[in-house]
Amino acid sequence: MDENEQIVEEAEAAASEASDSKSLYEAKMRFLGRQGKIASLMQRMKDLAAEHRPAFGKQVNALRARLEEMFAEHEVHMKERELQRKLAGEQVDVTMPGRRHAEGTLHPVTRVKNELIGIFSGMGFEVFEGPEIENDYYNFTALNTPADHPARDMQDTFYLTDEFLLRTQTSAGQIRLMEKKKPPIKMLSPGRVFRSDDDATHSPMFHQMEGLVVDKGITLCDLQGMLDEFARTMFSENSKTRLRPSYFPFTEPSVEVDVSCYMCGGKGCALCKGTGWIEVLGAGMVNRHVLENCGIDPDEYTGFAFGMGIERIAMLKYGINNIKLLTENDVRFLKQFKE
Repeated sequence: MDENEQIVEEAEAAASEASDSKSLYEAKMRFLGRQGKIASLMQRMKDLAAEHRPAFGKQVNALRARLEEMFAEHEVHMKERELQRKLAGEQVDVTMPGRRHAEGTLHPVTRVKNELIGIFSGMGFEVFEGPEIENDYYNFTALNTPADHPARDMQDTFYLTDEFLLRTQTSAGQIRLMEKKKPPIKMLSPGRVFRSDDDATHSPMFHQMEGLVVDKGITLCDLQGMLDEFARTMFSENSKTRLRPSYFPFTEPSVEVDVSCYMCGGKGCALCKGTGWIEVLGAGMVNRHVLENCGIDPDEYTGFAFGMGIERIAMLKYGINNIKLLTENDVRFLKQFKE
């Protein structure tokens, strides 16, 4: 009996010293577990005389029940204390102002793309998006660029197979649309293009916006009138455009299009390198062979096409000097483009 009381006192002390449910459970196992003190007492029964075993077993079972009850009470109190500690730690002062969450913003390329679509949609253009993986015919041959044409050397192409490639220009969308739809046509084709080119102003992957108009009586004057409206809306209401002779295999005549510098008003500054003009895109009248390839009579219909790099427009519009800033996803850079 004295040993039983001693075990109860030890168990009570161990339970009282427990700081959490885990340590309380460990204390309980020292007395009631398979290797605990109660189990040790039961193993001593085999050493007793047969007439003493019933009484001994009764005492041990009574001790076990007493300890189980004591530990159960401690578990109830421990759970209550832990709950109170948890509630105290998670207490919220409802009178304090809430935490502000930073608002996101559209990427500058997406912002410019949406702005361009808005400008040209207002002029009646419909949006057409072609596949990024093209075959050689739509990317080159149908655009008046046969296999031995030197213009292919102007673009370092990512070929997937002998026939399929990552498109180098969204102009391929012109062919796909003209094959399906006959004039009048007024289409805009935005999307990603890929070229093996990488420096401060070029990227292996970038975005283009291609435009095409085909109808009866379309002239170069229509092209410049449309580009003037584009420049006034995108850059400044005082912006003007000028056309310089150039070469593209799918247009004839071909032109490079400059916009008067919106920073200095044409007087000359660092942005326009003192010239008063900024090159923004290439354009021209659709080549007769391209129209013929699509089953359109070039003697009845004429058209113009233009293409611009969306990253280039974004860099000019926002004064960005390195195209890689547009792909690094630096939040410090991107958060500057909020409305």
